[in-house]
Amino acid sequence: MTLNERITTDMKAAMKSGATLQLSTLRTLRAQLLELSKRGADVPITPDDELGVLLSAVKKRKEAIELYEKAGRQELAAQERDELQIINTYLPQQMSREELLPKIEEIIARTGSSSPKDFGKVMGLAMKELKGRADGSLIQELVKHKLGG
Repeated sequence: MTLNERITTDMKAAMKSGATLQLSTLRTLRAQLLELSKRGADVPITPDDELGVLLSAVKKRKEAIELYEKAGRQELAAQERDELQIINTYLPQQMSREELLPKIEEIIARTGSSSPKDFGKVMGLAMKELKGRADGSLIQELVKHKLGG
């Protein structure tokens, strides 16, 4: 089942149960997926494309939460947090710090990196390999720590 099909099925369930926040969040995701499918080329949407839509939605929600909290709008920040939880259910299982550390070490060893000046090379490869499976800021923190930054 593709992400679009799964979202459509969950939208129907949300309509029947009256879960308005879930329904509106899923409609937004579905609209973004439809927009992606109409990008002009006759190229089918890949799972990486779908993951990109989800990661973009997660990033927008996190930024909105931060802005609302700075402005003292806790009710809006809470709504964004709820939407973020809904979106997170469609993302792959996130890796823990303990699971991530050996992967980062392996990438560093593979690239032959040893100093902070190799940060960009390691981060590029790490973000590509771990896309959607770990938070970018956690990856960045671990890479900096391992390279002595």
